[in-house]
Amino acid sequence: MTRDELIDQYFDWMYRLVVDDRYSNKSYRKLFTRLYDTEFIYTIPMDGNRAEDGIDLRYRFGREYSYPDAMIASYLDDRPCSILEMMTALAIRCEEHIMDDPDIGNRTGQWFWSMLVNLGLGSMYDAKFDRYRVDRILERLLDREYGRNGKGGLFTVNNGRDMRTTEIWYQMNYYLSEVIREGNT
Repeated sequence: MTRDELIDQYFDWMYRLVVDDRYSNKSYRKLFTRLYDTEFIYTIPMDGNRAEDGIDLRYRFGREYSYPDAMIASYLDDRPCSILEMMTALAIRCEEHIMDDPDIGNRTGQWFWSMLVNLGLGSMYDAKFDRYRVDRILERLLDREYGRNGKGGLFTVNNGRDMRTTEIWYQMNYYLSEVIREGNT
């Protein structure tokens, strides 16, 4: 297998993890490509954990397909974590470590799409893809120039905290607390 073939398979695997008919019947490949091509740069040190989760996602993929770690390290782990990897890994962590409910089923895609919609990218399917707008939104996210309550970031919450200075892990937890309190699981 070539490096490009493995990268394509990895990208398709991530796409399938979070895109299915429950969330959209449109293609979002252009948006996902842009998310994959954009490095997740963080300013709050603990958000480095989200980058590490994104890197670990590469090895999870490798294990699922029985690829040796050396192959993953050589072909995939040669660049920083992308925004797509960080968001996908965060959605998985949300489902598997916090919100797991066998009666409801796997909602990894739901958590991912909540983030995507809050960013303002939910309507950015292939036919309506606007790279300039996407890049502005991603810059806003990375520069933490979204609203104090998180509006325009990954999670919007109504708890009075300044989400611009709160690490992503806690933003997610505050968001999930509100989801549970409102019964929107």
